[in-house]
Amino acid sequence: MADSKQPHLNGAYYGPAIPPPAQPRPQRHHSRSCCCCLFSFFWKLLVTLVFLAALVVLIFYLIVQPHAFKFYVNEANLTKFDYINNTLHYNMVLNFTARNPNKKLNFYYDKVEARAFYEGSRLANVDVITAMNSFRQFKKSSDPMSGVFSGQRLLMLDNNQVSEFNKDKSVEVYDIYVKLYFEIRFRLGNVIFGRINPKVKCDLKVPLNSKNTFTQLVPTKCDVDLY
Repeated sequence: MADSKQPHLNGAYYGPAIPPPAQPRPQRHHSRSCCCCLFSFFWKLLVTLVFLAALVVLIFYLIVQPHAFKFYVNEANLTKFDYINNTLHYNMVLNFTARNPNKKLNFYYDKVEARAFYEGSRLANVDVITAMNSFRQFKKSSDPMSGVFSGQRLLMLDNNQVSEFNKDKSVEVYDIYVKLYFEIRFRLGNVIFGRINPKVKCDLKVPLNSKNTFTQLVPTKCDVDLY
């Protein structure tokens, strides 16, 4: 009787199917890694540049030891200050002194404009220093400046302001506020650099002087704002 069993084929496998090996996924983090490296490089470069700039500024400050200029009002000549029919008539001259306290820095005053105010209202703008008469202020020196305010101005003062004017008129001393605007450059050795626009603010009590002579004021130090 023939054998009913079929012979097994050599190498044949009759068990469960074996799935094919998984294919490796393409690596997508390579471009992201490059971006991170590039960002890290620029960040380190930026930090280095900021550090170097701060170091240069520190060295400059330690060597030069810069100081802001100082500003004073020394004399005033107020010969007219009348408020008639909502119009203020005035005639005033102010003498200023600018002081350079630096040991190594010189200043160039290219322009100085003065604005006078009374009771919050502006009276006039005058040029104290113009481009035509700009000058160099040497280290550890002082220089005079003058501002002439003359004319009339329409002022609509309210009742409180009129009352303040009458008080000032009774004692012949007026509260006048002056702002000065500058254009300044610096000189260190033979190098001229920078241009800033500081502001100066002066609160003054100016006496009326009918004799047309200058009144010596206690030197009023003004506030200097470099920015």
